[in-house]
Amino acid sequence: MRLVLLGAPGSGKGTQAQRLQSRRGVPQVSTGDLLREAVAAGTELGRKAQAVMDAGQLVDDATMLGIIRERLARPDAKRGFILDGFPRTIVQADGLARLLTEIGEPIDAVVLFDIDPFVLERRLAGRRTCRRCGRVFHVESNPPAASDLCTDGGPHDLVQRPDDNEETVRQRLAVYRERTQPLIDYYAKIGLLRRIDADGSLGDVDARLERAIA
Repeated sequence: MRLVLLGAPGSGKGTQAQRLQSRRGVPQVSTGDLLREAVAAGTELGRKAQAVMDAGQLVDDATMLGIIRERLARPDAKRGFILDGFPRTIVQADGLARLLTEIGEPIDAVVLFDIDPFVLERRLAGRRTCRRCGRVFHVESNPPAASDLCTDGGPHDLVQRPDDNEETVRQRLAVYRERTQPLIDYYAKIGLLRRIDADGSLGDVDARLERAIA
């Protein structure tokens, strides 16, 4: 199973990627996590990415693809992977397609999480992230259970992201729509796109996602 998940901030794709990872035993590959890991490890690509970020620029596509290539070469990705946060542009999608063809692991499906913008604003206002392990929760729909402990054995240290306020959320959603629509059209044209309704309970969305990738 080799998937790309597309969805606006707050659509739930990150949460569903974590749950799908647990059910299917394939890694969630988040480009943000990969960048932080590469920088912390001091790899050649990590040093290159750090230099670009220190200059206040975005990490170039070639460096990102190199980091993804290294991640997919690990043993846990041999049975598949879930790409979360990449690609973001047509150029990145083309580069990813060439990379995956080269390593013999083409994408099986691209799942788009469809959801009403007003629902997204409400979701983002209640979203919380664990400062230590990075897991995402919601104060209403997905709070951590008392028995759900962090990786260090203690309770999750939940914080609200500073950009999860109403005005910033609306700006982020507008940018998402502008940048992602061409990508949606790209994957629809080549027959890989699957759409699911991302509104509802976690269990409902789980079921829709499983049907979409079956």
